[in-house]
Amino acid sequence: MTDALKRLSEEGVAIWLDDLSRKRITSGNLAELLDQQHVVGVTTNPTIFQKAISEGDGYDQQLSDLAARKVTVEEAIRMITTADVRDAADILRPVFDATGGQDGRVSIEVDPRLAHNTKATVAEARQLAWLVDRPNTLIKIPATKAGLPAITETIGNGISVNVTLIFSLERYREVMDAYLSGLEKAKAKGLDLSKIHSVASFFVSRVDTEIDKRIDALGTDEAKALRGKAAVANARLAYQAYEEVFAGDRWDALEREGANKQRPLWASTGVKDKAYSDTMYVTELVAPNTVNTMPEATLYATEDHGEITGNTIAGTYEQARADLDAVEQLGIKYDDVVQLLEDEGVEKFEASWTDLLKSTEAELQRLAPSEG
Repeated sequence: MTDALKRLSEEGVAIWLDDLSRKRITSGNLAELLDQQHVVGVTTNPTIFQKAISEGDGYDQQLSDLAARKVTVEEAIRMITTADVRDAADILRPVFDATGGQDGRVSIEVDPRLAHNTKATVAEARQLAWLVDRPNTLIKIPATKAGLPAITETIGNGISVNVTLIFSLERYREVMDAYLSGLEKAKAKGLDLSKIHSVASFFVSRVDTEIDKRIDALGTDEAKALRGKAAVANARLAYQAYEEVFAGDRWDALEREGANKQRPLWASTGVKDKAYSDTMYVTELVAPNTVNTMPEATLYATEDHGEITGNTIAGTYEQARADLDAVEQLGIKYDDVVQLLEDEGVEKFEASWTDLLKSTEAELQRLAPSEG
C-alpha cells in the first residue's frame, strides 16, 4: 500500500484506471491494481480497445470462433469489447458492493460514429447495457449537442452514464442539466433513483496542449508566463460549477428521492509536455467527490512521487478565472479552443473506431476456417 495513492483516496478522489485489455484481466494485473494501487474503477474508449486488440494474441480464440460463425466485423467488435467489460466488471464487483454502487464501475463507449445522432445513441446505450448485463457498468456518451438529449433519455431509462469529451464550462453545465432532467424522467417513471449513477468526464491535458501551442506561436514573455495554467484553471472552475448545481433547489428535490450526485471525473490526465510535472493533473485537482481516471504511467508516477497535500481546488476559483481571462486577453479565444477540442475528440475516437474495424476485419480473415 502506498501513501500517495492512499492519501488521494482519503481526500475523496476515486482512482480509476484509463485502460483495459484481456491480458490485463487474465494475468491478474487488474485485480492486483485494485489490491495494491487503490484503483476502484476502469474507463475504456475506442482508442484503448483498438490498441488492446491489435497487440498480442489474447483475442485469437474468440476471433477464431467469431470468424467461424461469419459474424460481421461490427458484431465481432461488440462481442469482444463487451466480454472484456463484463469480465472487468466482475473483478470490480466487490468494490461496487462496498461503495453502494458509487465505484467499482467499468465504462464502455457508444459507437463514436453516432456522436451526432441522438436516437441512435440512445438505442446503442440500451443495447450495450443489455449486452454487458452488469449493474456496475457505465455507458459512455459524448457531450456533443446531440449527445445531451441522449444523456437525458438514457438516464431516464435507469441506465447509468459516463458523459465523455467535456471541454467547456458552458457545455459542462448543459451536461449537469441533462443529468438532472434524466433523473426527473426516471422519477416520473417510478424508477429507483438511488440505483442511477453518473460521472462527467471533464478533459484536462488536451486544453493545455492546444492553448500552449497558441501561446508558443505568440512567443512573448507575457504569453509564455501562462503556459500550463489553462487546463487546471478550467477544471477548477468546472468543480465550482459542480458545487453550485448540486447545491440548488432542483437538486435538493431529487436528492430527497435518493438521487446520487454526478461526480466530476478528470480525464486526459496524462501529462503531454515534459516541461511539467508528470503528476500535475492529479495533484492540482484534489477535491472531495471527484474521480481521476489515469493512464497506467500516471498512476505509477503518482504512487512514486506524487505529493498529495490535501484539497488543491478549494480557494482557487478567483485565480483560475484570472488565468483564463489572461489567456483570452492574449487573443486566444476560449470558445474556439473548446469547440475545436470537442470536434477533434469525436474525430479521434471515430478514427480509432475505423482502425479497430480494419484491424479486426483483417484478424477475422486471417483466422477464418478454410472452406470445405
